[in-house]
Amino acid sequence: MNQYVKTEKYDKNFVAKNLMGPNSMIILEELLENIPLKKGMRVLDLGCGNALTSIFLAKECDVQVFAVDLWVSATDNDKRLQQMKVDDLVIPIHADAHELPFADEYFDAVISVDAYHYFGNNDKYFDKYLRPLLKKDAFVAFAFPGMKYEVHNNIPNEMKELWDSEALEMWHSIGWWKEKFAGKLKDFEIKEMQCFDKAWSDWLSTDNPYAIGDREMMATDNGRYMNIISLTGKVI
Repeated sequence: MNQYVKTEKYDKNFVAKNLMGPNSMIILEELLENIPLKKGMRVLDLGCGNALTSIFLAKECDVQVFAVDLWVSATDNDKRLQQMKVDDLVIPIHADAHELPFADEYFDAVISVDAYHYFGNNDKYFDKYLRPLLKKDAFVAFAFPGMKYEVHNNIPNEMKELWDSEALEMWHSIGWWKEKFAGKLKDFEIKEMQCFDKAWSDWLSTDNPYAIGDREMMATDNGRYMNIISLTGKVI
């Protein structure tokens, strides 16, 4: 039985065309298993890419989504939202994660799939830029690529030519991320996600040049070092 029943409802060609990495819809479906979003909630989809996660949130959770991305224009995302008939629930916004144009305590939840590690892998981002926008008890749910353990001081020889330095600066272990969020969230949980193989397989099977470029890396890794990490909790 397929674990990702909701994701399977979506047109595979549409999803494949709009992937920007491992299947974000599958990752989101698993990420939300214990996050009870309710109709009418105001949700920030931070680093939404081509808005696949925003579409999923609107259709499956019936929430109001603010789809923010720096690399993809709001106009392009709005076309996809109209195509999927969720433009009444999703507002596309082109913005930097460090310059979010929202009022304090505006959101009931923040979701970020395959994006938080780009800007949040430090000691200040959450407290300075994101926490002020979240209501007390707001849900926090992030999923991002990581490592089974810290490899930075002992990089496996076979991976040295396949992991670039920029990626290594962002990919860390559960223990590393746990320290960053110590005391910041209640009901805090951080773990390795089960969807790793499926999410990566969907991406690698596309004809996206970046996916083609990732194939050797994933084959060489062969499940030994890389993972996908989920981080969830509620704002204190």
